[in-house]
Amino acid sequence: MTDSHVGWFKDVGLAQRTQVGGKGGSLGELTCAGHPVPPGFVVKTAAFERHIEVLEREAPLRAEVAKLDPDDLDALRAACDALRTRVERSPLPPDVEQAVLAAHAVLCRDGAVPVAVRSSATTEDAADASFAGLQDTYLWVREAQDVLHKVRSCWASLYSVDSVAYRLRKNFPEAEVAMAVVVQTMVDARTAGVMFTRSPTTGDRSVITIEGAWGLGSAVVSGEVTPDRWVVGKITGEITRRDISPKLIRHVPGAAGVEEQPVPEDIRSQPSLSDQELQELRGVGRAVERHYGCPQDIEWAVDKNGRIQLLQSRPETVWALKQAAPVARATEDPLRHVMTIFGGRR
Repeated sequence: MTDSHVGWFKDVGLAQRTQVGGKGGSLGELTCAGHPVPPGFVVKTAAFERHIEVLEREAPLRAEVAKLDPDDLDALRAACDALRTRVERSPLPPDVEQAVLAAHAVLCRDGAVPVAVRSSATTEDAADASFAGLQDTYLWVREAQDVLHKVRSCWASLYSVDSVAYRLRKNFPEAEVAMAVVVQTMVDARTAGVMFTRSPTTGDRSVITIEGAWGLGSAVVSGEVTPDRWVVGKITGEITRRDISPKLIRHVPGAAGVEEQPVPEDIRSQPSLSDQELQELRGVGRAVERHYGCPQDIEWAVDKNGRIQLLQSRPETVWALKQAAPVARATEDPLRHVMTIFGGRR
């Protein structure tokens, strides 16, 4: 079931980024390439545009953002608070609500299935900028009506102070900024974390760095736990570094969503991944990097049955941007430009 408001992972990819955002496009790409991805759908940007269209009839919204000064924090906070409230509290247009409820019913047809509701902005996960973490994610959402509310909350997070200030400074045209929302079956993870297909510290492309901890990946992403860390040869599979950390807490599903729980003492200092699982992740990381043609930052989880699931993949940006930066600023005088580069070499 695909319509103007909703698209399933199997039907979308990065070619539809303007419709499904960076995260939705990536999950579609991974699904279509045969990688293990929990099933889900994307509430497309057309649904967001319908919602904003209704709000714009009442009072300007995008024009209010465009005229803000990112350095005037007081005015920025006041405007963003008001905009977020408008977007989050206004009811969904009926056609959008019906499309989301119908897709959620199909996703959960085998019973009550907890889902993650995740922002997927059209400006995120691009190769030339990193918007990761600037919009909201909600985990272990159980009820259909709560999904509708979280979709609006994701849209509203597009108007957070950090998000607005970032795109104002990057000179992103506000009229081109839109938000899709991913609704995806949750993984009850035994272990979760991130994987970089080049070293995040040195930029070395011959290794894969894997970080993981017990429970859901939100504890790693939020920095609440110091994860275990391994460095693995991309081709050889040799594990050249093992940093096993005491992991005192983990995030687990609870009655009211995600809860923090103490890690049992007998596994606190135990590796959260086996060597076999590290090698499986290495193989997945290599395959994903080949698919995209550039180093990736991958979110993953291992479920209670030991199966690897991919939750996201985005281009690595830190070292890519460093390599793209010019060695020296160009000047009007070519000789001075050459001297800038070579003048310090004796």
